[in-house]
Parts: sequence; structure tokens; C-alpha cells
Amino acid sequence: MAKKLWDKNSTINPAIERFTVGKDRELDLLLAPYDILGSIAHSAMLQSIGMLTLEEKELLHHELRNIYSIVESGEFIIEEGVEDVHSQVELMLTRKLGDAGKKIHSGRSRNDQVLVDLKLFTRHELQDICEAVVALFDALQKQSEKHKDVLMPGYTHLQVAMPSSFGLWFGAYAESLADDMLFLQAAYRMCNRNPLGSAAGYGSSFPLNRTMTTELLGFDSMNYNVVYSQMGRGKCEKNVAFALASVAGTLSKMAFDACMFNSQNFGFVKLPAECTTGSSIMPHKKNPDVFEIMRAKCNRLQALPMDITIIMNNLPSGYFRDLQVIKELFLPAFAEIKECLAMATYIIERIEVNKEILNDSRYDAMFSVEEVNRLATEGMPFRDAYKKVGLDIEAGTFVPDKNIRHTHEGSIGNLCTEDIRKTMYSIYEAMNIEKARKAEEALLKS
Repeated sequence: MAKKLWDKNSTINPAIERFTVGKDRELDLLLAPYDILGSIAHSAMLQSIGMLTLEEKELLHHELRNIYSIVESGEFIIEEGVEDVHSQVELMLTRKLGDAGKKIHSGRSRNDQVLVDLKLFTRHELQDICEAVVALFDALQKQSEKHKDVLMPGYTHLQVAMPSSFGLWFGAYAESLADDMLFLQAAYRMCNRNPLGSAAGYGSSFPLNRTMTTELLGFDSMNYNVVYSQMGRGKCEKNVAFALASVAGTLSKMAFDACMFNSQNFGFVKLPAECTTGSSIMPHKKNPDVFEIMRAKCNRLQALPMDITIIMNNLPSGYFRDLQVIKELFLPAFAEIKECLAMATYIIERIEVNKEILNDSRYDAMFSVEEVNRLATEGMPFRDAYKKVGLDIEAGTFVPDKNIRHTHEGSIGNLCTEDIRKTMYSIYEAMNIEKARKAEEALLKS
């Protein structure tokens, strides 16, 4: 059995070890590529300050890239008895390179190792999520423009209220995602700061060059104060979770609408056949299971910030093992939100809308405000016009004019699609995702 990095020839109770390690060995497989990237940058910095020879650095980089290839192939494992990914990588380096492998831990702690791993992992996942959000945004905008002239009822209190349109409905969720992107941008910027060199939270007596590792890893800046670098663990995850929850909130609301509009009582939209399921006894059923599962998953994701807050809320400064439990909640959330985004995009691209909704007379009364406004425009006091139309509806004599003439910004006749698109893309492009990707690619070059 491999020894622990902290082993001092003492024996630990196996039950205690299982309890304290928890799911670290399983979840740390997600962090493996980022642990290697951090180690490449750290060893380059160690060589620059004389802690490694040039030959040792080159040997370490060659072997770290070999390990990265093993990770990419899916063959990387954390061996039995090895606590975490950091220990596994260092063990593999030491087996292959001897003393050079042992030197790589100079000037760092597993505390700042896991911090940089989490930052790099989260940064990468946020990049993927932002791209997925943009893909759904584009699909919604395309449908909004395609169906901008197809009217549908708008609701307040789940009562038929005023005319809306599929252009407005699709476009509303597109603009919601643009707001969500602001949260994602803030989360990305907060995440994209380098904690490496903070060691166990109090720095190191080695003359570390933190600016160098910041640049090598493509971070925007560093977490300057070494104590705050450690205090940022949990806080970073919580703030990222708020961004994920914002996206999840948009998806959940859209899923509810789609389920309701797909039902026979509404019949506003038709979901792709391959995205529905049937009943074991009712042959007519086409259930919107994808959106129902999406709604449940996204509602659960909206609880993530509070779950993290409860774990970290009463911790003082410094490192505590409580923070390990946050990984069990946090790391899997990214795959879940990405899957929901992919499903939503697939369906939105293929959804069919009912262009004949307003042929049903039950929706006639929703044009009442249009008539009130017409009368007011012609000079009748608004309250008199309101009363007249109300009495006509009660008497059954109201005849709707279904020609909508809205022109103000953001209304049925002026969706502001291009303005919303510019808003989304200005937020997204300001994140400068390519900078981080290019830095990582440079670290992996032979």
C-alpha cells in the first residue's frame, strides 16, 4: 500500500481513513488534468528560482505530459491506499524520476494544489457552460424571429390576459439567458484568479514567483493575499453555484411553460416525438418527460448555493476538512447543467408551434385592452373606454380586432432581437475564454 504524503510511520484506523477520504478518490479523477497543468506551471517556476535544475524540470515536464496523456485516454487511476489525485501524480513522478519527483512539492501544499485544481476545473467547465448557453440563446432567437408574427395568449394569474406572440415567448427566454451570462461572467472572473503559491494559506519562505505561474496558467490575476486564497475556497464555489442556479432557474421556468403549452388543454406547441414517452395503459399519451426531468434537476441545482453556504458559513479563516464535502456537491453539478442545456437546445430547435391558436373564440377577450386603447386614442377617456369594453364583454357583443399594431421597443411588433443579441455577445466575448485555452495548450506542448 502506498504511503501518505504526510505519513510519519504511524498507523491509521481503516474506518477512519474511509470516512475522512470520502469520495475524494472518485471525484479527484475529474481534477487530474488540472493537477498536471498546475504541476507543469509550478515546476517551471521552481526551475526559474533555482529550486530545480533545467534537466530536472525537463524530465518532470516530459513525464507530466505522459501522465496527462494517460488521463486523456481514460486509463488514469488513483491506486488503492493513495488518498487523492495530488498524491497519485507525485507517486507516479517519484517512481519514474526519483528525487526529481520528490522535489516538485517544494513551495506548495495540497491546500493550494486543490485550490488551483478546482479553479482550473471550474474555469474549464464554465467555458463549456457559457458555450452551451450561447447555443441555446441562438436557438431561441432563431425561433423568436421565425415565429414573431404568430400570436398566442399571454397570461396573468394563469388567466387569459393580453395578446402575446411566440416571438415574445422565445425571445423572453433568450434575454433571460443574457442576464444569466452576467452571473456566469462574474463567476468566471472570480474563479480565474491564481491561488498557487499560497501553500497552506500562509505563503512560503521560498522566493516563489507567483506572477509567473499566473501567466503560465492563463489566469487574469492572482489571489494576492495568501490567507484570502484559502478563505476563497468555498466562497468561489458558492458564487459559481449562484451562476449555475441562475441558468437553472431560466431552464426550469421554460420547462414548465413547455410542459403546460404541450398539454392537450393548451395545444400551443408540439414537442419532437423522440423527446416524449408513452403510457403503459393509455395509448394516446405523449408525455414531456425530458422537460419534467429537466425541471426537477434544475430546481435541485437552484438549492446548490444554499447547500454550500451551510457547509462553509461558520468556518473561520484557514483550512478545514469540511471544505472537502463541498466537492461532492459542486463537481457533479456541471455535468448536470450541461446536460440540461443540451436537451433544451435540442428540443427548442425542433419544437413546432400552433399557428392557429387564436381561431378559438375563448381567446377573443384578450383583445379587450387593444380595443380600450383604440377608443382612448380616438379621444374617449381611458376609464370610460375601459367600462364600455367591459360591458360589451359581459353582454356578449364584444367583437375583437385581432390586428396588433404594437411598435414600442420590446413589444410584439418590435422584438429588439438584435439588441438582445449584442447584449449577450458583449458579455460573453468580454470573458476572453481563448486566453485561458491558449495558455493550457502552451503548457502541454512538447
